[in-house]
Amino acid sequence: MKRRLLIGALGATSILIAAGVWYLHSKQPQRSGEQALAGLQAPVSVRYDERGVPHIQADSEADLYRALGYVHAQDRLFQMEMVRRLARGELAEVLGSALLPTDRLFRSLRIREQAARMVERADHQSPSWQALERYLDGVNAWQASHPRPVEFDLLGIAERPFTAEDTLSVAGYLAYSFAAAFRTEPALTYVRDRLGAEYLAIFDLDWQPDGAVPPTLAAQDWRSLEGLARLSRQALGEAGIAQFEGSNAWAVAGSHTRSGYPLLAGDPHIGFAVPSVWYEAELSAPGFNLHGHFQALNPFALLGHNRDFGWSLTMFQNDDVDLIAEKPHPTDPDQVWVDGRWQALRHTQQRIAVKGQAAVTLDLRRSPHGPIVNDVLGDAAGAAPIALWWAFLETENPILEAFYQVNRADSLDKMRVAAAQIHAPGLNLVWANARGDIGWWAAARLPVRPPGVNPTFILDGSSAQTDKLGFQPFSANPQQENPEAGYIVSANAQPAAAQPIPGYYNLPDRGRQLQRQLADPHMAWDVHNSQALQLQTATDYGPRTLAPLLGTLRQVAEGVEQRELVEQLAGWTGDYPLDSTSATLFTQFLYELAYAALHDELGDTWFDMLVSTRAIDAALPRLAADADSPWWASRGSAQATDRTAIVRLAWQRSLAHLGELYGSDPNGWQWGKAHTLTHRHPLGQQKPLNLLFDVGPFAAPGSHEVPNNLSAKLGPAPWPVNYGPSTRRLIDFADAGQALSINPVGQSGVPFDSHYADQAEDYVQGRYRRVRMGVIPAQSTLRLLPERR
Repeated sequence: MKRRLLIGALGATSILIAAGVWYLHSKQPQRSGEQALAGLQAPVSVRYDERGVPHIQADSEADLYRALGYVHAQDRLFQMEMVRRLARGELAEVLGSALLPTDRLFRSLRIREQAARMVERADHQSPSWQALERYLDGVNAWQASHPRPVEFDLLGIAERPFTAEDTLSVAGYLAYSFAAAFRTEPALTYVRDRLGAEYLAIFDLDWQPDGAVPPTLAAQDWRSLEGLARLSRQALGEAGIAQFEGSNAWAVAGSHTRSGYPLLAGDPHIGFAVPSVWYEAELSAPGFNLHGHFQALNPFALLGHNRDFGWSLTMFQNDDVDLIAEKPHPTDPDQVWVDGRWQALRHTQQRIAVKGQAAVTLDLRRSPHGPIVNDVLGDAAGAAPIALWWAFLETENPILEAFYQVNRADSLDKMRVAAAQIHAPGLNLVWANARGDIGWWAAARLPVRPPGVNPTFILDGSSAQTDKLGFQPFSANPQQENPEAGYIVSANAQPAAAQPIPGYYNLPDRGRQLQRQLADPHMAWDVHNSQALQLQTATDYGPRTLAPLLGTLRQVAEGVEQRELVEQLAGWTGDYPLDSTSATLFTQFLYELAYAALHDELGDTWFDMLVSTRAIDAALPRLAADADSPWWASRGSAQATDRTAIVRLAWQRSLAHLGELYGSDPNGWQWGKAHTLTHRHPLGQQKPLNLLFDVGPFAAPGSHEVPNNLSAKLGPAPWPVNYGPSTRRLIDFADAGQALSINPVGQSGVPFDSHYADQAEDYVQGRYRRVRMGVIPAQSTLRLLPERR
């Protein structure tokens, strides 16, 4: 009897295993054989290389884009579904009520309404629009004819067609993810209005710019702004969707390269996730060829090259968002004082579906300045409506047409024309061609604000400081074409301009590190020494922040061992290799210094907000150098403090924290133990699904604002990396067929596929793979055929 039961149990187990294997196999991409695809006019060849990148050969652009949509969907349909739901405020329908705040935020941004307007005014007969429609036809054809992805089954996602409004909504999410104002403006306004003028010095900001009057905000309004800033920061992270943060790109003229032809390098810095943000594909049709990096639901490459030209992107970081505190009517909360009179707020209602619960009705209000964004907080919102002026909502922004042209821009003139059509988000396009040209264009519509208005702060809606006097012409934007220096570097720092351009720029350290070496007249650049430049893990930031504090650290260090640690920091070059212990100690000390100096004034929420902005990077070196800064005095403490006291506290806390985590021997505090990279899948947040879907952890070299910008939030160790190079590309136009690239995880977003994580180890180790172009040694070939009639 027991034997029969055992045999039965083994049989049942075998059946379950077989069913599981069959189930997972049914979800895998098809990369060989033949498949009918409705709408094709002729057969299309899709050859897959060893990385799983499709090389699509078609007889027409219509068939080319239809095939791209089809193969993109089979590798990334779940990513497409999640990113459109995020952009359109529809995540709670599949992830539950925990995502309601995120949905409310994205509904309040009015992205979906703007996408609808963009669809209405588009030229539906233009080649770019026709390409978009054919691409979406391919996406929808795959979805309609294949089993749903595993994630759809687990979450109960119902299939529905993808539309042009979805694609343009994703463009809005892209613009939002660049916009630092949602976090930075409330935090810096709080410092100005609640702490005082002297506290702004470390941010290099004026107390009251000429002609600007701060809005009057009550305590409830500040709590409302706390909630808005916190929600903005959490929105993307909780959805598991990659956020855009910064980038490196450079172009070197042939006079400075070993081959005598221009060289292009680029590595956009974006939040890590599974699948990775970029989908690679080579597209070939009569008169058109491009190896591109594509985003979900976009048929046009945002990064790309062929044998004639190529380009990369960095984030401009211009300030294209104003938060505006409206003055409400004393008795009617639906009226605000604008342009010298009371004006009514406009209302619209929307319903948000919630998984397992009744739908929620959202009342959205809009002032003459833009949508009211703090309404998303419900009863927690203050009396002052906070309006949003955003260039994405206020410009025509033909961004799809722009990138259709960028994908074909083989000359300086063509690239300039294409760049001028990018209004939001602000982007730097760094470009080169095989004929010897290099160029850079800061692409954005820059608003002209009244003199003296500083948009770093929340503006007063009842005053003229919120006016927009038009937009700067594109010809006045920062740009370079074939500069005499022979190279171009873009690394998110404030560009040189006749008048400073408001923005939330990265520090210049990373760009200076790149520029110092590219300016070396004795260096002949090629893809090999360019790899070393992309992978560098040092800048001056650490040593220049420490320099004014070393005397104090020597004073507060206790005993021989601590003094030795201080001297190691004094000799540290600002490098972050895996075996460095000084990198670990400095990073912990930097956080403890920030916390001990700033937290007592800011409290939990505002401190957390501030250290998540770029403003903190510039503030901490200034704070360290200013012994008289008011931040050194501890509020609420009976004991007076100064810089020495705060440095002593931060130093001792740093040693105690690292000792508790990694042992009492500082030789065990290696950077690679504390600084790790895990690529997280949206479902990995629900344990134990992380064991199935996440990739990592890996010990990670590099750090915040070094060329190999593997960045973690400023905080206590350990430091999980949250963004960094989303790809690394190197193209020498002597032979673009020998270009190099790497994907942080893998080409496929399908769990258990062989290309799901096959590049992850190479990526973190700093290895590259060759970019195949043209007739390639295919690993497999899929033939897409017209349907028989």
